[in-house]
Amino acid sequence: MNPAPLFHFHQARLGYGPSALFENLTLSIAEGEQVALLGPSGSGKSTLLAALREQRQDQCAWCPQQGALVPMLSVFHNIHMGALHRYGTWHNLRTLIRPAAADRARVAELTGLLGIGEKLFTSVDRLSGGQAQRTALGRALYSERPVLLADEPVSNLDEHQGLDLVRLALQRHRGAVVAMHDRALALACFQRIIGLRDGAVVLDAAADQLSLAELDELYR
Repeated sequence: MNPAPLFHFHQARLGYGPSALFENLTLSIAEGEQVALLGPSGSGKSTLLAALREQRQDQCAWCPQQGALVPMLSVFHNIHMGALHRYGTWHNLRTLIRPAAADRARVAELTGLLGIGEKLFTSVDRLSGGQAQRTALGRALYSERPVLLADEPVSNLDEHQGLDLVRLALQRHRGAVVAMHDRALALACFQRIIGLRDGAVVLDAAADQLSLAELDELYR
């Protein structure tokens, strides 16, 4: 008997408000799968990620498209927010004012891996777009939840930096669903690719069975 899928939709209607982007979505994602979501803007990637998160919120590390960082707080404090669920209220309040040495060391180690170690106590509003994306991804990694859901997490980085960070993120999670536009990166890093267009799944295949030309067709 096959195990129950981690995520599952059967003839689901997904969207916001009175209108739905997905009218009849049937889709399953198994535990441990690393999936890239591809498709043009407006195809439903962000809507699908939000619906996945609703199903397994306690298991999902979340990296939204716009980062949702707190601009006046430092890189350290934004990343540490990923761990608020692991600590009590008193610890979290104390960390806001005077972080413990152990917390500083753990976040510093992660920012070093992310390439922003020198920005540890720089406020987010002083970061470049790429540095802010690294911070948002760091917050997701620091949550230490088993499944990564990320929406365009490396879109402001060049191809080599993006490749390194995606590989780092995937190594730290048992499963992942990541929305992106970079077809070459999807082929290089993920096991399965789901292609969306106009609120429908138009492609669903193993990455090693697909070519860059086939993925380009999603955007034509």
